Amino acid sequence: MSPNVRWISTTAEYPWQECNATRVVANTDLTLVQTGTHHQSWEGFGGCFNELGWRALSGLSTSRREEVLQALFHPRDGCRFNRCRLPIGASDYAVEWYSHNEADGDFVMEHFSIARDRQLLIPYINAARTIRPDLQLFASPWSPPTWLKSPKAYNYGTLRWEPKYLQAYADYFLCFIRAYRDAGIPIHQIHVQNEPSADQKFPSCLWSGAQLRDFVRDYLGPLFRREMEPCEIWLGTLNSEDYDGFPHLVLSDPVAAAYVNGVGVQWAAKAIVQRIAMSLPGVRLMQTENECGDGQNSWEYARYIYNLLWHYITNGVQSYIYWNMVLAPDGMSTWGWRQNAMITVDPTTDSVTYNPEYFVMKHFAHFVVPGATRLGLQGAWAGNAVAFTNPDGSQVIVVMNPFPTPSEFMFKAEDSTIVAQLDGYSFNTFVV
Repeated sequence: MSPNVRWISTTAEYPWQECNATRVVANTDLTLVQTGTHHQSWEGFGGCFNELGWRALSGLSTSRREEVLQALFHPRDGCRFNRCRLPIGASDYAVEWYSHNEADGDFVMEHFSIARDRQLLIPYINAARTIRPDLQLFASPWSPPTWLKSPKAYNYGTLRWEPKYLQAYADYFLCFIRAYRDAGIPIHQIHVQNEPSADQKFPSCLWSGAQLRDFVRDYLGPLFRREMEPCEIWLGTLNSEDYDGFPHLVLSDPVAAAYVNGVGVQWAAKAIVQRIAMSLPGVRLMQTENECGDGQNSWEYARYIYNLLWHYITNGVQSYIYWNMVLAPDGMSTWGWRQNAMITVDPTTDSVTYNPEYFVMKHFAHFVVPGATRLGLQGAWAGNAVAFTNPDGSQVIVVMNPFPTPSEFMFKAEDSTIVAQLDGYSFNTFVV
């Protein structure tokens, strides 16, 4: 292998293999070249901390648990995750439904408490921060406290749209940030609602774009400003194709927009990422939740996830967040949906399985660091590849072979060309 080229390849049979690439100076029919254009600056990769993940990890031996955490967060050898999500109250991967204040009518948040999080979420976060002290966190609720909703339930319903309820909910966010800060864990961003367009069987709450605008403009934003709270407010995590009804509506209001630091998108909102990036070029974008799968953790679904990464990154997001980093073997949510995970751990056998999506994420996250700049590409492989320049000057090219048979890949790098034979359906990273 050329001393100036590093090539890592992953196939279904042989994950994370060092391979040999040829570097030649001669002209050739290139299949991928840089356009000379530079796009977004990269902020980070990560996943979500959920209760069921830590419950599974807690059943492992200390050495095996540390192995998993190192694989996700180690700044030299692991995925190097630097930006992660946590729920405010119960997500669909909580052990059971809860909020941080179920004292009916407690408008001054006297009974607010994160005691529940000290059981599972906070130990999970602290274990990761031991390895990655600079880990940044963003948080979003799946549901407000039930007494702030109509009907009074964790799943289904809407926020009660009366001033004292809206102010109490803004105070709820501030209490959460301060309680975590007191626990030694800074929260860098608040995303106002997980999937505001989804009325779910698990904790959820419906919002319109106008309601998000008004809540941020009239309650949450002014409260944070009065209290000099540095935590960012994001318009997320959006799951609607309605560009005009959500990001356009909210951010066209100059008062509301002044409080919003970015837009978080997931699931159905992938259809409007390009419109947001083109129409609101100064707005930071994050993909906030990787699609969940069916618990089979198949190679075919990993290829789908690669295509999602390509879609979001080439359309302007600056961060990409996986969903459940770790789950038990059945991958079952609290309400009955089996989902994928990067890593499956089995406490009964003290075993760890690195699933295909772990390697998909590592092919990006291990090599592309915060501050990298995405490079424009053109050529036959541009629909399967992304490229970045890291702050140290190194170039990272990530490419998937979409064909079942080996294919020749050529990439123009400075004054020479990299030539490699990519295995069928393989994931590959080149560092030049």
